[in-house]
Amino acid sequence: MTAGPSQNKFYARVSSLVRRLGMPTVVLLAALAFDLFFITDAAFDQAGPRGIDLLLFPGIFGMVFCALWAQNRAAVAAVAASVVLVAYTLVVRYFTIPTYSSVLAHLSITEVVAGVEILFYAARRTRPGVAAAMIAGLVMATLTAVSGRYTNFDGTSNGTMAQAMLFGGVLLGGTLVFAIPGRDRTANPKRYEKLQKINKLVLGQWPLIGMLALALILEFSFTYASRAHGLPVLACSIIAAFIAIAAPRRPADAMVGLTAVMLLSALVMPFLRLDYDYPTPGGVPGTQIVAGMGLVVTLVRAVGLSKAVTRIAGLSAVVAGACVLNTNRPTPRLMTDPDDIAGFAVAGLLLLGISVAVGLALRSRDSERTQVIQSAISDAQTSERMALARELHDVVAHHVTGIVVQAQAAKLMGERNPQIAVEAMGRIEDAGVEALAAMRRLVRSMRGDAPAGSSEFSEQATTDLAADLRTLIERSNHGVKTAMKLELPPNVPHEVGRSALRLVQESLTNVGKHASGATEALVIAEVSGTELHLQVTDDGREQEHRPAGGSGGYGLIGMRERVALLSGRLSAGRAPGGGWRVEAWLPLEGEE
Repeated sequence: MTAGPSQNKFYARVSSLVRRLGMPTVVLLAALAFDLFFITDAAFDQAGPRGIDLLLFPGIFGMVFCALWAQNRAAVAAVAASVVLVAYTLVVRYFTIPTYSSVLAHLSITEVVAGVEILFYAARRTRPGVAAAMIAGLVMATLTAVSGRYTNFDGTSNGTMAQAMLFGGVLLGGTLVFAIPGRDRTANPKRYEKLQKINKLVLGQWPLIGMLALALILEFSFTYASRAHGLPVLACSIIAAFIAIAAPRRPADAMVGLTAVMLLSALVMPFLRLDYDYPTPGGVPGTQIVAGMGLVVTLVRAVGLSKAVTRIAGLSAVVAGACVLNTNRPTPRLMTDPDDIAGFAVAGLLLLGISVAVGLALRSRDSERTQVIQSAISDAQTSERMALARELHDVVAHHVTGIVVQAQAAKLMGERNPQIAVEAMGRIEDAGVEALAAMRRLVRSMRGDAPAGSSEFSEQATTDLAADLRTLIERSNHGVKTAMKLELPPNVPHEVGRSALRLVQESLTNVGKHASGATEALVIAEVSGTELHLQVTDDGREQEHRPAGGSGGYGLIGMRERVALLSGRLSAGRAPGGGWRVEAWLPLEGEE
């Protein structure tokens, strides 16, 4: 089971959008979307005046604006947010607007998220004294909002205020723990590197985090409504959420930890005899259900289904036990109805099957992606090796062939005319220096020491193909007089020109090695239509003995590879009038 191309494209686009906007902005917008839906739905229900809830939106949008502003001007945005919270508390009191509780009492989830982000930026990006003042102002404004938004529809009891202070303290401490270490990246680079790893972990699991956040919001609201009776279970749900998010680092151990937390949560209710009814059917809080499904996906994705069966079975047993123990809360009795048990069993197996299927799909996708990357790396390495082999053969063999030809000439003519031998030695020296330079270029390229923007190719080829061909022919040491006919425009594509230069170079090298008795060679380079036409001919005859230095047999192979890379054509063979002829047609406008 693998994800289709359209799913992969959609996921890639969403991930790209998340990276472009930044996780804080995405979380803020997600919270705003939740409030838009939730408050709009509440505005037209039967509780309270119709549409009165819509008056909450100006304050919510004001906090969103302050949170976005804080990314650039943290101090000013913090002051503005404090003013918005206090001012809109007066508006809520004056118009008797009903509020709902999320993490903090009488504060919407958007206001909480915006406040946390403003607090983070204030602690991270402002001077210590300014940060302390801004944080104190935000805390006071939040307490004012929590205690002051009293309406006829919902009061704030002492227990609710205590919960709000507890949850607010946890949010404040957690935010400062993450914000303060990042104030100076150079002071503690190891700590900053850990924070970067946490950030990467969070970015890679944004779908799971979104679902956990939604479930936690509902559970927080339910905890406020239950007058703090659900605090022990809520604490277990928060721990379960953190375990699920951190699971990719050690999924097997995370599964054991989550199983223990869910077992504790299942035993808390009957042991403490709390009059608390779960917000979700089945005796297991929604946050823990989402965390369990996410961890099953992570574990199956990491180790495969066969290795994950034991731990998944343990988690399933705990979920089944929680369902039997706590489904009939607050009535303290076990679930024994076979129909109820069968219904919950089917629902549990369905959720488990979905989680396993998603984990297997992601594992298959990861495997395919790894194979594609490995194949791409292997292809790139092979292509690089072939390019280096062609360059080594075409460039170095060209110079070495010239050295061998000149040495043979000096050996034959040295006894008759020592001056010829001396001149040949000078040419051999020049050819050796050029061969060493070419070898150094190749070694520098293979070591990755070439200057930026250059390569072993670009250092030996310019944008003027005609000039490069003239230089090549004039400096050639293959021992055969060579004429040229060049009719080339100045705008030959660099890739085409580079390959043309190497084709001519290898052809002239073969003239020196194989053209026995040759007295003249001709090089033709011209543009014919949309193609570059190359032709190299000589008047030699086929060699009857082994060429000097031997023949590796890779010359024509390398030439055909170069031409094939440009989608061109190559022919090589005996010319009708004798001698050897090499012809190539290279497209000047290749496909992308």
